[in-house]
Formats: sequence, structure tokens, C-alpha cells
Amino acid sequence: MSGRLYIVPTPVGNLDDMTFRAVNVLKEADLILAEDTRTSGVLLKHFGITAPMRSHHKFNEHEEAPRIAERVLAGEKIALISDAGTPGISDPGFMLGRECVRLGADVECLPGATAFVPALVASGLPCDRFVFEGFLPPKKGRATRLSLLSADSRTVVIYESPKRLQRTLRQLADSFGGERRACVCREISKLHETYHRGTLGELSNYFEMNQAKGEIVIVIEGCDGKVSPVKNEEL
Repeated sequence: MSGRLYIVPTPVGNLDDMTFRAVNVLKEADLILAEDTRTSGVLLKHFGITAPMRSHHKFNEHEEAPRIAERVLAGEKIALISDAGTPGISDPGFMLGRECVRLGADVECLPGATAFVPALVASGLPCDRFVFEGFLPPKKGRATRLSLLSADSRTVVIYESPKRLQRTLRQLADSFGGERRACVCREISKLHETYHRGTLGELSNYFEMNQAKGEIVIVIEGCDGKVSPVKNEEL
């Protein structure tokens, strides 16, 4: 009898964001695949989950995906988690899911936490149509990608590290125009969650003087967006 691959979102910050269903799936799994077993070990211990766990990350997923998919076909219930959020969204997971689908194994993704959705909804920018880019190319193709996105009428959502934030904001202001409205969302669902709203020019200047920390989501108004000015008391 065929098993199943469960793709299980985990909290991006507050552990209370974990769903009852996610906890139950992880407790009943024959094996839990984790991006970092040390990080996930804290989560599993918090919820009393004792299922076996092993590493599954970007450095071994090419090799491991076919093997794991065969185990699912053989009848095992295997759960995949990343350090935070939904596996496959700027995290390992796509290759394993694709291989299971290719072989005809059951794949089920639980609904749950991901950083870009609360950032988008809380940004004050249109969220009826948007494009999620994840992390921009670090070098090759970066300028081309920025140029294409600058002409997109949809709200643009990207991830960025705090170390590269100011550089990226400066490049966004150059490509999109300094008057384009945006929101820098930091530490979603964590104690120091903050939203910095303003134009790309204002945000670039602000973060040039103020070093950011933590996980970053940048939400940018589309080229044809019609958004009323948002008062920002943080800049």
C-alpha cells in the first residue's frame, strides 16, 4: 500500500502558529526530514514529537530525493519540514515533491505558515494580484530581473538578508524609481516584528543609517499601483 509524503509548514516565528494537524502528522510520521536537525529538534521537543529525524537540505536533496520517494512508494509516511515556513518556498522541498509526483506517490501539503503572505497583507499595498520572487539572483541576471520586475503592474514580493538589505533597496530605487512605495517587513511573527513603510528612496536612506536584523520581506508597489499615501511613523 502506498505511503504518503507530507509537506508540513512550521512557524516562521511564534511557536503558537503551529497547527494541531501539523503536530499530529509529525507525531505519526515514520520519518521526519528536516532542513537542519538542530533547529527542528527544538520544535519537535517543544511539541513532544519523537518520530525519527534526518537531514534533508539543498546540499543532499538531489541525491536523497529518489531514495525517499521510493520509501514513500513502499508505504512509509514521511514528513518534510524546513527551518521555518513552508518547504519548497525558498527552501528545500521541490525536488522531493516532484520526484514523488513523478513516481505516482501521494503528496499532501498542509496549509500553514509562510513569511510572505502576512508581509504582503500587512504592507498596505495591493494584494489582489502579486508576484513572489523569493531571493533575487545575487549577481548574474540580477539587473535583468530588476528591470523586468520594475515594469510589472502587480505588487512584487521578495526575500532578502539583513546584510544585503540596504544594497538591494538602493538597487530597487534605481530600477523602480525612488518614489515607488514599498514596505520592509522584519521578523514576521516574532517578538520584534516591524513594518517600515515609505518610498524606496526613503527606505534606502533609512536603512543606510539603521542596520536591520532578522528575516526580511520587501513588498513593492506595482508600476501602475494606485495606493493612497500610508503614514509611516517609523522612518
